Amino acid sequence: MAQILSRYILRETLGTWLGVTTVLLVILLTNQVATVLARAAEQGFPRDVVLGLVWFGAISNLSVLLPVGLLLGIMLAFGRLYHDSEMTAVLACGVDRWRIHAPVTLLALVVASLVAWLTLVSAPAAAARVEELRASALRAGEFAPIAPGKFRSFGGGSAVLYAQSAAADGTLEGIFVKRVRADRYEIAVAKRGRHQVSADGSLHTLTLLDGERYEGTPGSREFRIVHFASNVIPVRVSPMAIKVGKLEAIPTVKLWSIDDPELRAEFHWRLAAPIMVCVLALLAVPLSRLRPRQGRYARIWLASVVYFVYFSLASAAKVWLAKGLVPAALGLWWVHLLVALLTLGVIVLPDLRARLRHRDASALASPEVGAAT
Repeated sequence: MAQILSRYILRETLGTWLGVTTVLLVILLTNQVATVLARAAEQGFPRDVVLGLVWFGAISNLSVLLPVGLLLGIMLAFGRLYHDSEMTAVLACGVDRWRIHAPVTLLALVVASLVAWLTLVSAPAAAARVEELRASALRAGEFAPIAPGKFRSFGGGSAVLYAQSAAADGTLEGIFVKRVRADRYEIAVAKRGRHQVSADGSLHTLTLLDGERYEGTPGSREFRIVHFASNVIPVRVSPMAIKVGKLEAIPTVKLWSIDDPELRAEFHWRLAAPIMVCVLALLAVPLSRLRPRQGRYARIWLASVVYFVYFSLASAAKVWLAKGLVPAALGLWWVHLLVALLTLGVIVLPDLRARLRHRDASALASPEVGAAT
């Protein structure tokens, strides 16, 4: 009977967890697509880069989604069991509460292993890949031909070009150019012009024909106006080196090998995710216990509050560890220990109260039995 009950609880919990995780993943992907499309439209990313950014960005954020998905999945599954009085019948048959935790613990260990692989191996590689795709997309945008009807920036925004239209031979018409040198602005307008890029893509040459150039400092009355028949404007673009600059993209091995407070805090943060899975899974079972006539969703708000407090406390501990306010040996373990002790208390306390009540009832009944004899 114990095996049948374990398989039943595991099946119910696994199905609910997969359903909740799928919904959360769809929400994550929707938000990710909207963000990437907005950035792609703003910075001119190529179309083939957008899907890569969405995919690798979702992998980077999946380790945060799985723990809360498992917590809500367990709460919903056990909420239904309590609401339909199935768990009441199981407990009435004398099944130990610890036996109920066995299938949940098994599922938590599997999910924790998956989250550990994501946070320690896959997510850093995905974050590094996102940085590479963004850098290559920006580089491709810098060196791509000018499209008429759109503003185009060069050299990190030091030069801005706009062409109203383009002829069949590539000649640009209705050109506007703005350059910034220190605190001086150079604004040129021309009827026609050409845009050429060097072989290595590091030098853009704008040849303007039949126009005017305005030079000066904003707020000053000293401006210089020049009429020209031909004006050549070179714009040199510094090479964009693809490098990993975010902590999330640094491999886990490097985080552990380098003695730096910020890197050590990031290492403990990556370890926190699989530990949170196990702690939250065990805490979800007693939290899902319902009173008579309570709805199956009555405790979802409590699960949300617990996850928010746990996650916020771990985030604050990470900041304290990075600033050196918490000893490196302590890390984030004190946060997990605090929540684990709370979990143990929530699990053990109902059984302890029941035993005390049973002992008191037995003590009160024993004098009556002696007097009757």
